[in-house]
Amino acid sequence: MKDMLLLVEPLILALRRYARALVRNRAAADDLVQDCLERAVSRWQQRGDGSVRAWLFAILHNLAVDQFRKIASRGKHVTIDETSEGHFGEAASQEYRVMYRDVLNKLAKLPEEQRSVLLLVAVEDLSYADAAKVLRVPVGTVMSRLSRARERLQQEIRSEERRVGKECRSR
Repeated sequence: MKDMLLLVEPLILALRRYARALVRNRAAADDLVQDCLERAVSRWQQRGDGSVRAWLFAILHNLAVDQFRKIASRGKHVTIDETSEGHFGEAASQEYRVMYRDVLNKLAKLPEEQRSVLLLVAVEDLSYADAAKVLRVPVGTVMSRLSRARERLQQEIRSEERRVGKECRSR
């Protein structure tokens, strides 16, 4: 148990970051990480000899995909108590929040498979091989999805720059 804690605890922040980027909801992301850790503890003996990091990200990714499928089939449930005016629109208090939301919005426009690869490789710094294990795809697929994700993000940024440029010129 102590060995498991030493291996898993340093990865919790990275798991939370990945979960938040995937589900874009702090509470849901924390629940997802908790489910991931529960599953990891209950199946610790089944993990094999590979990277614990890749194994945990694979568990988290699979739980998120399952969650996306459930939401898609029945719709998202939000209680009245969980909503507020802040959920419907909120002015950014600082410039970095605007940029952060802009990046998240651009990431959200990517197909799930491209977004996952981009987050695992570029944000979580997993190797192509580890990302391939997490996603259960060949390394070549990781590379091509990553390339397409980067290209698509660049296109989104360019189109945003053009849109802002037009707005500035029309004023």
